[in-house]
Amino acid sequence: MDDPVRVLAGPLQVLAAFGEHEHVTRVAEALGLGQPTVSRALARAQRAAGVPLFVPDGRGVRLTPAGRALTATAARALAEVERGVREVREDDAVDTGRVALGFLHTLGAAAVPALVRAFRQDRPRVRFQLHQGAAGALLDQLTRGEVDLVLTSPVPDRPGLRTAALAEQPLVVAFPGDHRLAVPGPVRLAEVAGEEFVLFERGYGLREAADALFDRAGIVPRVAFEGQDAHTLRGLVAAGLGVAVLPSAQRGTSEAFAGVFPGVFPGVVERPLAGPGSTRVLGLVWRDEPLPRVTAAFRDLVRERRELLVP
Repeated sequence: MDDPVRVLAGPLQVLAAFGEHEHVTRVAEALGLGQPTVSRALARAQRAAGVPLFVPDGRGVRLTPAGRALTATAARALAEVERGVREVREDDAVDTGRVALGFLHTLGAAAVPALVRAFRQDRPRVRFQLHQGAAGALLDQLTRGEVDLVLTSPVPDRPGLRTAALAEQPLVVAFPGDHRLAVPGPVRLAEVAGEEFVLFERGYGLREAADALFDRAGIVPRVAFEGQDAHTLRGLVAAGLGVAVLPSAQRGTSEAFAGVFPGVFPGVVERPLAGPGSTRVLGLVWRDEPLPRVTAAFRDLVRERRELLVP
């Protein structure tokens, strides 16, 4: 395999080596190149710089002050190139690389830990860089290259992105435990039209889903509180400050808070939402370009183990 540093920064490598050896023959020997190749690389560097980097010195050449300054800069640049090559190779390695994953807050308590654990059973040295946020912000991070995969809802339709719909997650209406509608069984949105609501802030996928439900039912909700985290919203519901449209509780979340499924938060009763739009689709999104090998492997596991996303 070709030396990636030589391919990416060949003239810089020759220039830095000349700064160390100050002799064309010794540079050629150090880099395993022919002397004519070294001479041509130095000439290209000088033309690109636009100032004299070398002056004749007997049968050879020596550096000018500008040449010395630029060879020092070239050495630092090469060190950065070498570090970058090592990092991207390490991040790409299927057994020891790094997965940059973005996901919704509501998937952080159980679904994402379960998927990461399943993947690391066979690849215990793989590292994860995890980003939580609103759906729109996560997709912006994906577009900028800050993450390589995003678990989100709704599944977007954007140029330059590829998607895979994975699972449907039921939506519920969360009531305070002493609410008159805190009873078993499904509930229609029309039954709670007059309640005060605790909703996610705009920009979150669940707010988009809730707004679509209200529009479909012809309801203009009275919004008492807006938040960014499902646990906070459930806490507000438990305090009797409103009702909330939320995804159904995940088993891991339930066990962490109450030890009983589906009750996820003391003082909260969740009833399945009845009617059209009573579920949200969870999906996986990535850029339409080659993924690092380790990220592609994790993507494939998520698609195979999609049952871990929902109760």
